[in-house]
Amino acid sequence: MSKPILVIVGAGPGVSAAVARKFGANGFRVALVARKQSTLDSLAAELDGQGIETLPVTADATRPETIREAFETVRERFGSPDALLYNAAVISQSTVSTLEEQRLIEEFQVNVVGALTSVKQVVPEFVKRRQGTIFVTGGGIAISPNPEYASLSLGKAAVRSLVYSLAEELKPHHVYVGTVSIGGHVAKGTFYDPDRIAEKYWDLYRSRDEVEYLFAQP
Repeated sequence: MSKPILVIVGAGPGVSAAVARKFGANGFRVALVARKQSTLDSLAAELDGQGIETLPVTADATRPETIREAFETVRERFGSPDALLYNAAVISQSTVSTLEEQRLIEEFQVNVVGALTSVKQVVPEFVKRRQGTIFVTGGGIAISPNPEYASLSLGKAAVRSLVYSLAEELKPHHVYVGTVSIGGHVAKGTFYDPDRIAEKYWDLYRSRDEVEYLFAQP
């Protein structure tokens, strides 16, 4: 039996790398999708060195056609995905009153629209098979907005709504949708260590009993 496949869109050295390590250590092959080839090469080399089979694919979350092409490449070279993690986001500082409209639109493309495009690449097949897992990395600022990060607060609120709506839509088809809403700054050696967050993603993957887990200090 072939190994299951996890696709990570927005792959990088933080949460997505930790999730790739966790799932890879549990028998997954991991397709890494990101805009920068250098980021992909570095992460793929790390994972390959740990015995995790990886496939790096470039794509830009602001350009839906490149996301579609990336998933086509995954299917051609790896096979059909079993799980998806959307982890792309633009983290920029701005208050609501100083946020430029065009900047919000451009960042919304990454924070929300890219998630929609990625989800649409797997939903038809997951529904047909009546199995599959979709994760989107959320943020505590979706619930308690940070006035200094207006664009990201708006984006995380929107993608949180996307997750809840999609979870209800796909529940009858036995497709699991979940999010880990991270309530602080991700950094090694802290409460928000990416490896701790990856453990929660793995817990959700196995239990499939929560749409959202708020990963925040009491």
